[in-house]
Amino acid sequence: MFHRPPALLFDLDGTLVDTAPDLAAATDHVLEAFGRPPVGLAQVRQMVGDGALALIRRGFAASGPPADDETMAAGHRLFLAYYGDNVANTSRPFPGVVDTLEKLRTAGHAMAVCTNKPHRLSVMLLEQLDLLRFFGAVVGGDSLAMRKPDPGHVTGTLAALGDRAGDGAVMVGDSMNDVAAARGAGI
Repeated sequence: MFHRPPALLFDLDGTLVDTAPDLAAATDHVLEAFGRPPVGLAQVRQMVGDGALALIRRGFAASGPPADDETMAAGHRLFLAYYGDNVANTSRPFPGVVDTLEKLRTAGHAMAVCTNKPHRLSVMLLEQLDLLRFFGAVVGGDSLAMRKPDPGHVTGTLAALGDRAGDGAVMVGDSMNDVAAARGAGI
């Protein structure tokens, strides 16, 4: 009987790639555009984890009074435009990531990215860092009707990869959203 290695799903930001410096630059760009002081890298590292809109909301709260809905929407558009133009200026894979992905691919693991980052930005980042070649699927936060921590994001990523959950799929991530989504999906 032939046994395939389990499929591996990876979160992107904070797991494969240290994106905090570019996220901080985009956040500070938005804040400065609205006359706010920058919050900087150290604070942004504590704010990331629930998507760009939450990051911007936290940035506004840390730099003055909370922003209204109109300001938040404009800030979100500005963030996405700036970040899209600067997605990999200083973002880098964590030490050992490339070697590990090479070994996992050689061992026969099917691999996918399961992230709440928008799909277009995820693919851009992976391409610019020469990581896209490792993954059979990239499922972003806007690829499906749900996002992590919803387990549907994990099962949808498995389906995009060829639905190998029966082979003992594994989710690799760095947040409670990753843990909740994986547990909810039964992996």
